[in-house]
Amino acid sequence: MHIPDGYLSPSTCLTLGAVMLPVWYRASAVVKKSLDVARIPFMAMGAVFAFLIMMFNVPIPDGTTAHAVGSVLIAIVLGPWAAVVAVSVALFIQALVFGDGGMLAFGVNAFNMAVIMPFTGYYMYRLAAGRAAGGSLRAVVAAGIGGYVGLNLAALAAAIEFGIQPLLFTAADGTPLYCPYGLSVAIPAMMTAHLLVAGFVEAAVTALVVKYVWKTAPEVAAPNGNEK
Repeated sequence: MHIPDGYLSPSTCLTLGAVMLPVWYRASAVVKKSLDVARIPFMAMGAVFAFLIMMFNVPIPDGTTAHAVGSVLIAIVLGPWAAVVAVSVALFIQALVFGDGGMLAFGVNAFNMAVIMPFTGYYMYRLAAGRAAGGSLRAVVAAGIGGYVGLNLAALAAAIEFGIQPLLFTAADGTPLYCPYGLSVAIPAMMTAHLLVAGFVEAAVTALVVKYVWKTAPEVAAPNGNEK
């Protein structure tokens, strides 16, 4: 799902990068205000976990990759704003050190995997879990559902960002300047891999790790999150 530089127009990257600035500011303020100091190391561990699990990626035809992310897992345990910070840090290091995702496209990748994914997955989890106790079977299944939904919505956002490029940015002779694949190619390419493979990996990882945290360190988990 990491978008490299050159596949999106600079204006697309700068627009979503500008969108991310107030999001990062808000996330930092919320985490500073609501996340207990004793749980900060767990946010760092979440960033490391996201960094590692995103390295196991599979190339797919439109120039990006399919992989699990861990955003929803972090959102369920520490809250979605903490997930914004943790996953953004992981994405920045991946882009800067390993070239996994472009530096110019960093804001776009953060928008997809550090905002859309944790928030949609977290609220999907809350909806599916209802009033179930943390660690219950319903809550564990809901965590898996949240992971699956969050990952696929983030993948859909990336597919749309790819797919609109040849509609908006072409040379005088009609040749696409950036990603050459339209929506009819980008969406099936992205969603097939994520709906059939990566989404289930994300669901399993989210459900199993959340269950483990609830069982072994329930004081770490924040059942109501820190989304306020």
